Order: sequence, then structure tokens, then C-alpha cells
Amino acid sequence: MTTERAAVPTTAAHRSTQPFSARRRWTALAVLVVAVLLVAVDATVLFLAIPFISESLHPSATQLLWIGDSYSFVLAGLLVSMGSLSDRIGRRRLLMIGTAAFGAASVLAAYAPGAGWLIAARALLGVAGATIMPSTLSLIRNLFPDERERAKAIGIWGAAATAGAAGGPLLGGLVLEHFWWGSVFLINVPLVVLLLVLGRRLLPESRDPDPGVWDLPSVVLSLVGIIGVVYAVKEAAVGGIGHPDVIAAAVLGVLGLTWFVRRQLRLPVPLLDVRLFADRRFTAAALGSLIALIGLAGVIFFLSQYFQLVRGYSPLRAGLADMPAFAGSVVGGLAAAALARRCGHRTAFAAGLLAMGLGLGALGWVHADTSYLLIAVVFLITGVAEGAVYALSTAMVLSGAPQEKAGAAGAVSETAYELGTALGIALVGSVLAAVYRSGLVLPGGVTGQAAADARDSLGGAVQTASTLPPATGDALRDSARQAFVQGMNLAALLSGALLLGAAALVWVLLRHRGPAATQAGTTGEGQLRPQPAPAERAQAPDRPARPARSAA
Repeated sequence: MTTERAAVPTTAAHRSTQPFSARRRWTALAVLVVAVLLVAVDATVLFLAIPFISESLHPSATQLLWIGDSYSFVLAGLLVSMGSLSDRIGRRRLLMIGTAAFGAASVLAAYAPGAGWLIAARALLGVAGATIMPSTLSLIRNLFPDERERAKAIGIWGAAATAGAAGGPLLGGLVLEHFWWGSVFLINVPLVVLLLVLGRRLLPESRDPDPGVWDLPSVVLSLVGIIGVVYAVKEAAVGGIGHPDVIAAAVLGVLGLTWFVRRQLRLPVPLLDVRLFADRRFTAAALGSLIALIGLAGVIFFLSQYFQLVRGYSPLRAGLADMPAFAGSVVGGLAAAALARRCGHRTAFAAGLLAMGLGLGALGWVHADTSYLLIAVVFLITGVAEGAVYALSTAMVLSGAPQEKAGAAGAVSETAYELGTALGIALVGSVLAAVYRSGLVLPGGVTGQAAADARDSLGGAVQTASTLPPATGDALRDSARQAFVQGMNLAALLSGALLLGAAALVWVLLRHRGPAATQAGTTGEGQLRPQPAPAERAQAPDRPARPARSAA
């Protein structure tokens, strides 16, 4: 029998985790910022193109939601698997492979001839994106062993992610002023080329020196489980709760996730160490970010349609209208580490969720003629809170996992983020669509296919109105805009309430638990304390070592 890690490895993979010079660490972080911008921008750059896609490809309401969702669904389903793979084959290597694939999928999406093609291309972008995000986080975990430096690095990383997501609509608006809707995907190509060139030269390679086998059954189970459950939730939200395919997807998803968890508990080297969720800090961070994005993503997704189709903004002006959220998210991400040191992670995290909830809830009173200044203030507050929440949750997840499992731990954080985004668009979008259809009043003479198109979406109603006589078209347009705003208001109120619930949940999970809390790695306020080195963890009496594997 052998004792795991009894001798210090001398492989290149192990040497890559040794401390780097300050210059190289921060230069490498700048390259990783480019990578996270690539994925974050693509998650939201499509928002302002939705009206143009509706006009060009004529997708149904369900297809329109899938165009927005397929990227996040696939990315969420594969993040844990790809994070574990990066620990095994090398984080930089997987990052480079994923970046090249991301560029190719972007070109396929840009020239999609139909809605089905675009959904498939977005799914391929999700596969490629799943290789990029956990690789960036795990490289940060290895580049910055010092807790304070890592907190700053994660703050910058989080600011880039939220800034990219918030800046996506602005970039989309700029290109849509001059080019067709597919150009929003071609924005990715220059970033891909830059990342491929700089990444090979400036990023260090790192991997788990003793990774074990990449368990393919676990990969399949995680993908089937996540996508099955999310699909069932999405379709049930639009009234299909009793449909056989929805029931089958729900059962398949639950069984897949249950089997996945049971398999991880039996494997000597699991794809995801589900025991990490026994730590309340880890669970609070994952659940908090998941619920936050469910509330935020759906509202932001449909606000782009509000600005363009209700207020009549051009794509560029609509992108500029999102700038307060863009600026706020950057500030929140950069200030997160200092805020946590001053107030403790428990207070900072719960306060961020509370501010997000109040900001989203305030959008429940927005109308077509609401002053933009009020909307901008709400955007700024919500953006600051979201940037801080994202950075804090990511730091808490990474600090709660061993360094050699940084890829898998980072994938948990990103899975919560992307799964929340996908669920938010699906659930909030379904609520909005239901209220829109029930509130739409069709003028006399609007029947047949014209009526079906108008009921399908606000974009369909606006397009149909342009083909009708002026008086009838104006009446349809006004009714559709009013129904859409009513749906958006209700969705915003529900999202705000969800965030308030998340703040209460995090406050309870991170409460002081006496000596047990200290052993788990937190202080009374949920403040992180430095994690022991791998050798120290192996000797700690209160944390059993991972079972040693035989030579076979």
C-alpha cells in the first residue's frame, strides 16, 4: 500500500504551481481577463439583436427563448466536467483548445440561415465556453497562492466578467448600427486571435499532479441531469407541466443528478467532490450566485426589448442605456475584496443580494414614459451589487477547495452563474410571455397569421403592425407595448422577491456556528481564513485524507 503524495512530485505540472514573479502573475491575469471577456460578452451581446433576428429568421416564441438559452444551458451542463478535465490535461491547454473552437462556432452562428441553425451554433459556443471559464479560474487559483492577492485578482476577474456581460449590449448596439445581426458574433473573432497569440506566450501551464481518471459516465450523467431538469422547468413554466416530454425530461434529469451524486461519493477521485457542499460557506456561495442570476438575467434580457421596441431607442442608444449597470458592475467587482475585509463575507454577500433585490423590484414600477434618470440610478445600484456578489461568491468557492482541484471548484461557481442565467431567461421570460398574451388586445381586423404573430412576441406585434393600416397598426402597437410592460413589471417584482429570499438564505447559512465554523474555515461573520497547504490538510486530524489508490 502506498501513501498518497508521500513524496514531493518533481513533474513539470507540479513545478508550474510554484510561485511566479509579481510581474508574470499580473501579466497572466491580463490575458485571463481577455478570456473571460470573450465568454461574458457573448452571453449578452445577442440581446439587442433579438428584434433583428425575429425579423430575419422568424423564430417562434419558444425558438426565441432557446436562442437565448441554448448557450447557457449547454455551458452550465458541461462546466463541471470541463473544469475537472482542465485539472487533468492542463488548464492552459484546454483554454487554447476551447478558444479556437469558440472562434469557429462564432462564425457558424454569424451566418446561420435559420433559427434551428442558430440554436445549434449557440449550443456549440456553450461547449467551447465551458472549456474557457473554469480554466481561467483555476489558473488564478494557482497563480495567486496568497489569499489577499487572490482576492484582488478574483475581484478584477469578476469585474471583467460582469463588465463584459453588461458591455455586450453596447458592443452589439455599435455593430448593429452599421451591420446585420450576425455581426454580433463576429466581434468574438479578434478576441479569439488575441487570446490564442498571448495565451501561448504568457500563460503558465498547470494541472493536478495526481488527477486520477476522467470518469466519462460522470460527465454524461452531469450533462443529462442538468439539461433534463432545466428543460423540464423551462417547458413547465410555459404551461407544459403535464406534457409527456416534460415529465420524461424531469424524471431523467432527477435520476441523472441523483446517480451522479451517488457515483461521486463512491469514486476514489470524483469528477466533483460533492462533499464540499457540506461546508455552509461553499453552499451559500453557490446557491447565492445561482439565485441572484435567476432574478437578474431574465429582467436584463427583456429590458433590451423594452428600450428598443417600447421606448423606440436605436440599438446604439439602447446599448448606452445599459452603461450605468456596466460601470456599476466594474466598481462592485473591484470593491468586493475590500468590502469583505471590512464587513465580513456574510454581511457583504447578504447586503449585495439585498441591494440587487431592491433594485430589480424597483423596475416593477417602470412604464413606457418613466424618466430614464430613475432607470439609470436603479441600474447603477443593481450593477454595483451584482459585481460584488459575483466576486464574493467566486472567492468563497475557490477558497473552500484544495488548490489541486481549482478547476473543478471554479466550475461549480461558473455552473451556478450560467445555470442561473439560463433559468432566469427561461422562467422570467415565461412569466412575461404569459402576461403579455393575456393582456394583449387585438384590434378589429387582425386575424389569422397576423394575430398569431402578434400574440407570439412583442417583436412579432411590432412587425405585424407595420403591415396594417395606420390606425389599426397604431392600436396594435400600443396594446402590445402596454401588455409587454405589464409582463416586465410582474417579472421584475418576482425577481426582486427572489433576491430578497436569497439574501435571507445566505445570512442564515453563514451565521456563526461556534468552534465548528472555525474548523470549516470561517470566522463568526463568514469571513474566509487562509486554507492550509495540501500537506497540512493531509495531516489535519479533523479532515480525513482522500483514500489512497493502489498501483492498479
